[in-house]
Amino acid sequence: MPVVTVTDLAKSYGPVKAVDGLSFTVEKGEVFALLGPNGAGKSTVVEILEGHRTRDGGDVSVLGRDPGTAGQEYRDRIGIVLQEAGIERELTVSEALIHYGACYSRRRPVDEVLALVGLTGLGDRRTHQLSGGQKRRVDLALGLIGDPEVLFLDEPTTGFDPSARRHAWEMIEGLKALGTTILLTSHYMDEVQVLADRVAVVVEGRIVAEDTPAELRGSADSETMIRFRFPDGNATSGPVVDLLGGLAGRASVKNGVLEVCTEEPTADLNLLTRWALDRGGRLEGLEVTTPTLEDVYLDLIGEGSGTGAGDA
Repeated sequence: MPVVTVTDLAKSYGPVKAVDGLSFTVEKGEVFALLGPNGAGKSTVVEILEGHRTRDGGDVSVLGRDPGTAGQEYRDRIGIVLQEAGIERELTVSEALIHYGACYSRRRPVDEVLALVGLTGLGDRRTHQLSGGQKRRVDLALGLIGDPEVLFLDEPTTGFDPSARRHAWEMIEGLKALGTTILLTSHYMDEVQVLADRVAVVVEGRIVAEDTPAELRGSADSETMIRFRFPDGNATSGPVVDLLGGLAGRASVKNGVLEVCTEEPTADLNLLTRWALDRGGRLEGLEVTTPTLEDVYLDLIGEGSGTGAGDA
């Protein structure tokens, strides 16, 4: 049985439909990512699942409960990492965790949570003395202190340096291995690629695509890009003109670099490599790139993503 079930969810703000018949499920121990431009409705969906916002229609179940009517027992089983928690600045990190942890019947030890988020040794530091990245780690710690079964992560690594982001990813993967179900929102496509088991892309309150990151990339109606530089920088000689005419894809030459956008990369690569070998050379700086998750995402939100209810 899914841990999260959303069926025909609807929510409007005046004449604006922030969520318009949205449906999905999340299995136990799964990392499910909700993606979409600002105003797409994903924050509204998450707030409804957390029990912080009412819905106009549809059915929602988290851990077998309706978040709209569930009380403290439900909130005791979930963790929430907001984009910014707004902790009292004079509290120390440990005091903040103890204070927030008092709301939960199950609490992780403070030192354990500090170690999980990379704040070991900073428990006595007042929160206003922390860097932006360290404050974000405190936000993560507050979401974990209650040992949640379902964790809502809203842009969890905003403000992190690359090292801190990698540490956060390892922590999230560790939570997943322990059976924690995670619903993630993020604007970092590399983060989603690493962490998410499945992805739903939301545009104007509707899911326009849902699958694993790999399947979304594999099903994309996009072309492969082949790029290399001519050793002598001359891309206008007769042999090169003949080469361009034999390619299946669209070719262009800029500053001595040949770029080929093609739906037949195998055939075009074969032609290019044979051309180079016949002349005793090589394809200098050869790059072959396929559509990234970001490419697919941008293509999916390219239509109809200009309206919405703020950051709904």
